[in-house]
Amino acid sequence: MTGLHERHLAVSPAWLALYYRHPLELTHGEGRRVWDADGNRYLDFFGGILTTMTAHALPEVTKAVSEQAGRLLHSSTLYLNRPMVELAERIATLSGIPDARVFFTTSGTEANDTALLLATAYRGSNQILAMRNSYHGRSFSAVSITGNTSWSPTSLSPLQTLYVHGGVRSRGPYAELSDEHFIKACVSDLEDLLGHTRNPAALIAEPVQGVGGFTAPPDGLYAAFREVLDRHGILWISDEVQTGWGRTGDHFWGWQAHAGSGPPDILTFAKGIGNGMSIGGVVARADVMNCLDANSISTFGGSPVTMAAGLANLSYLLEHDLQGNARRVGGLLVERLRAVGASSPAVREVRGRGLMIGIELVKPGTDEADPEAAAAVLEAARAGGLLIGKGGGHDTSVLRIAPPLSLTVAEAEEGAEILGEALHAAT
Repeated sequence: MTGLHERHLAVSPAWLALYYRHPLELTHGEGRRVWDADGNRYLDFFGGILTTMTAHALPEVTKAVSEQAGRLLHSSTLYLNRPMVELAERIATLSGIPDARVFFTTSGTEANDTALLLATAYRGSNQILAMRNSYHGRSFSAVSITGNTSWSPTSLSPLQTLYVHGGVRSRGPYAELSDEHFIKACVSDLEDLLGHTRNPAALIAEPVQGVGGFTAPPDGLYAAFREVLDRHGILWISDEVQTGWGRTGDHFWGWQAHAGSGPPDILTFAKGIGNGMSIGGVVARADVMNCLDANSISTFGGSPVTMAAGLANLSYLLEHDLQGNARRVGGLLVERLRAVGASSPAVREVRGRGLMIGIELVKPGTDEADPEAAAAVLEAARAGGLLIGKGGGHDTSVLRIAPPLSLTVAEAEEGAEILGEALHAAT
């Protein structure tokens, strides 16, 4: 055990998770590479949990941060803030929500908290619909709408939460249905649920479930849900903390795969927009955002420094078509990983869109999740020079792959080769 690890254990909560048997101290990064305190170099396929969106040490972002820090570090939302207004204008336009208003927070958890506050106040209801296998953050209210026991440490809640089918396509009671009949069955389940309850405030859903193992429904499910929700006046919150900014390749936002009934009422974002700086936020149409009848501010949300980083990062993303790169390179990477998975009896499924890919592991010859195998592959990949993540609603048995969106073809090929070797060595 290293001295730093011992010091970490002495001052940190026991539930603060660390990866690896011998935890890693990262010291610096460049592009899609990072280095540890021992000088080892790694190809980064997890990006600080989908947060290093464009690249490590991106010059445009570090320059914007440095210049803004040299002028003014902090002011709060009590004063006009040019970088905050400029970023809000761009996000409002990109969101697809008409007459949009934007409120900045410091994390995805806080963004989802704010969305829940808005929805429950607007509807006068503390009842929330959420998806099974979901994850929306670590706060008291966000934990209460999390449909994943691995990340839900208490059953106490300020909300009444009802869970809906549909977030996981290949497991559960509707898994054997065609996509069309899967959607119909999930819609029928939603309609039946609403027949037994009072008036929910909102449905909150991740278009692709992140911590749940990069699972997703067929395209169009949430559009079909929206038709039912609209009849009841129920709001739709799209949690885009992990799916936003073009990561799925096909769309800029995850909700756009379900756009048949229009945009969500509320959209939450975080992670990638700051490229490592602490930015979260909520976009909502004006009548929803303005429904609160008390004052509010944010001391750190919309910080001049983080907003400068967000503006530079978003500009780079759009100017270099990183969404298109995620589609092209992600398509190649998922093909390579499916070829690797086909030769391993431990791989149940390789799924994903763009640069958001999950590999679900099971005990060979069964459908039983194998978290020990996932942990072993994580270790073997590290030994081979590759950092990946893990998750999943079935005992954390999914390898999560989400590199920066500037990943090159050569790096995708390299990462797939290392991961293939790790799978065969550890399973």
